[in-house]
Amino acid sequence: MRYESGLGSVVVFSFLTWSLAVLGAGTPQPREIAARGPLDPEETTNIRIFEESSPSVVHIRTMTMSRDYFSMNVTQIPQGSGTGFVWDSNGHVVTNFHVIQEGDIAQVTLSDHSTWKGQLVGAAPEKDLAVLKIDAPKAALRALPLGSGDELKVGQKVFAIGNPFGLDQTLTTGIISALGREIDSVTRTPIKNVIQTDAAINPGNSGGPLLDSAGRLIGVNTAIYSPSGAYAGIGFAIPVESVNLVVPQLIAYGKITRPGLGVSLAPDNFIWQFQLPGVLVLDVEKAGPGDMAGLRASSRTRDGRIRLGDIILEVDGTKVQTSRDLMGKILGYKVGDTVTLTLLRDKGKIKVKVKLAPMKS
Repeated sequence: MRYESGLGSVVVFSFLTWSLAVLGAGTPQPREIAARGPLDPEETTNIRIFEESSPSVVHIRTMTMSRDYFSMNVTQIPQGSGTGFVWDSNGHVVTNFHVIQEGDIAQVTLSDHSTWKGQLVGAAPEKDLAVLKIDAPKAALRALPLGSGDELKVGQKVFAIGNPFGLDQTLTTGIISALGREIDSVTRTPIKNVIQTDAAINPGNSGGPLLDSAGRLIGVNTAIYSPSGAYAGIGFAIPVESVNLVVPQLIAYGKITRPGLGVSLAPDNFIWQFQLPGVLVLDVEKAGPGDMAGLRASSRTRDGRIRLGDIILEVDGTKVQTSRDLMGKILGYKVGDTVTLTLLRDKGKIKVKVKLAPMKS
């Protein structure tokens, strides 16, 4: 196209002049970055805890198997996700039972993003704990150091690492809000001495570690108290003492060996209906610990009337009023421990010693 002199020439000249002016001005420069200075001690601790501990934390995804009725093809359907952590260099991974409860298959993803099939080794639903095993190389498996519940104080700082809402390797911080709490497991069995924390715990954090400021495992995050199902400032963690008692048994036997009295107990509604002062013994296992201690079972007389057996009032001086109370107290002991029962028998109180034996399934 040919440009004649006049207005067209002026427009072309102005455009060229503007272009040269812009180019001559150079590329716009960003502002200088201000010097930050050193991190404060709290930030340094947070970073250290995360960098040292996160390689031990894993992401667990569970799936169920579904068969198409028309094609008969089997497909994997995502079921849920949660968190776990490496227990030892043999590939054992600890998580909550409720994380893997509904799944047929578990996939375990390490911090290096490698994914491994998790084989169920053992589970303790009444403690909400489970152990998986993966065939990852030992170099990729870093176990967390264990802490002690005896040293914990309300107000102490804690750290939670997990996968809330599927967002992996998330760190939250808080304090111990309370100690000695009690929550129900999926089997409605009470879990005692639970740690309460205000560190943000959300769906997906379950099974992850609760750490102290030394990076030691002090609990397994297991539940939240929330009307909405999301973080509301109250989370609960299974204490490390319970974890360290249960996990070795799951690895060795696939289940925990629970202590028992060798007796059958009356249901709580029976206790309430007849206003009994304690827990009624219905039956006594032959040659079991209760039998060896001389506990009396309930029975029927010849005319059909019920003769009440022993009523358990106390265990080692602690009053029990329901079978739940009694079970919770007994589960705090180990097989082989001896407990003193205070019984109501024939309208009088007596004390007997019972050596706890493995509870039969």
